Amino acid sequence: MQPKLKSKVRCTDREVGEVTKVILDPLSREVSHIIVGGNGGPGRQVPMAQVQAVTDDTVQLRAASGDLERFPLLKRDEYVTTKEVEIAHLEDHLHVEPGEVLVPLPELERDVKRRTFFTNFTHAIGALMVMPLAFPVLRYLMKPMYAPFDNRWLRIGNASRIKTEDVGVQFKYKKKVKEAFMPEAEVDKNVWVLKASPAVLEAVYKGKDMDFKDHAGHVVWTNKRDVPYVAYSGKCPHLGCGYKWRNVPKLGRQIFLCPCHLSIYDASGTVLDGPAPRPLDPVPIRVAASGDIEIIDIEYKAGTKAQIRIV
Repeated sequence: MQPKLKSKVRCTDREVGEVTKVILDPLSREVSHIIVGGNGGPGRQVPMAQVQAVTDDTVQLRAASGDLERFPLLKRDEYVTTKEVEIAHLEDHLHVEPGEVLVPLPELERDVKRRTFFTNFTHAIGALMVMPLAFPVLRYLMKPMYAPFDNRWLRIGNASRIKTEDVGVQFKYKKKVKEAFMPEAEVDKNVWVLKASPAVLEAVYKGKDMDFKDHAGHVVWTNKRDVPYVAYSGKCPHLGCGYKWRNVPKLGRQIFLCPCHLSIYDASGTVLDGPAPRPLDPVPIRVAASGDIEIIDIEYKAGTKAQIRIV
């Protein structure tokens, strides 16, 4: 039985408060911690491993009341509620009574203040309102952006880094870009490469080679379905966030995980869960006899079911 919000919390010697909030593990969909409070403070963050028993209205802890202070205080800014982040099928996994359920905020987002976010959002709306007046001028200034796609091959590393089949390996590289009339700049980018097993190759290619086209619709490269190396764009198809390769013991498998909105993909890029509208985006890849890996840096529009190339 999972702990319910507002349940009384007892240590081995006395009652110490109640469950004010619960923290959800976004991958297993199970409660990972309870927040024990009752005096108006932030409450102590107690892991479920310290819970001895749960009844309808009481949570029994293994620790004595004097040991409660060794558990950290809740840092509210490090979490979002399940009303603020989309978790598919949550109701099938979480069985607490209605109330505040928290999900850990990804490390990269913890320093972004909410007040700052909404202030910037308001400024952005104002900017959009004046766009019709500014569009002709911007169109002229941004004319270089309408140049054909850059289909140059970029060397990103050597295949010797990949030791195991069906395991994602991140390759970072730098690329020179030019936006409008701004000076040319060098930006950090990345792709995920894996040496795919026959089963994963079949899931990626579905029995046919994969063509990549330029702005005019001409094929610039074809990934062959019998070549074991597969490269995915480093941006999540949901909203373009960066994602990671993670081993998740609770799921008994390894996955690609986007921490921003909790989209989950398997080694073939197939969406296992979350709001992503399509699988991970493969990019053109070729591997020389020496093991050197080259890719064409291709990006697609985020948030759409169809692949619409933008870079």
